[in-house]
Amino acid sequence: MALPDQIQADLTAAMKARDKAATAALRGVVAAIRNARVAEGQTGELSDEQTMELLTREAKKRTEAAEAFADAGRDEQAAAERAELEVIRRYLPAELDEGELQAIVDQTVEETGASGPEDFGRVMGAVMPRVKGRADGKRVNALVRERLQAG
Repeated sequence: MALPDQIQADLTAAMKARDKAATAALRGVVAAIRNARVAEGQTGELSDEQTMELLTREAKKRTEAAEAFADAGRDEQAAAERAELEVIRRYLPAELDEGELQAIVDQTVEETGASGPEDFGRVMGAVMPRVKGRADGKRVNALVRERLQAG
C-alpha cells in the first residue's frame, strides 16, 4: 500500500477510534498531500518520497509550533502540537543518533577535503542528502560547524 493510502486508512481508523490527536494530525497531513498534488498539477498520488518530504515538513511545523506555544506559556496547545508530532513521526524513518550523525559528518568532511569554516556550504551540501528525513537540519548544522571549527 502506498504511503498516502496508508495515511488515509489510518485517518479513518483514528476517526473511528475517536483519537483526537491522531485525527487532527492525519487530517492536516491529508490536506497537505492534497494541496501538494494540486500545486504540482498531479492527477495521481504523490510518490512515497514526495510524501516523506511532506511529512518531514509537517513534523517541523509541529515542532516549531510546540516551541512557540511553550515559550508563550500556552502549555495545553504545546502538548497538542507534540501529540500530533508523535503521530507524524510514526511515518518517518528513525532519527540518527548523535554517534551515527557524527560519523556521517566526519566521513563527509574527509571526502570533501574540507579544512575550515570556509568549506561549511560544501560539507552541508554533501551531508544533507545523506541524512534526508533522518536528522534535523539544525543538528547537522551544529555538528558541521563544530567539526570545521576543530579543524
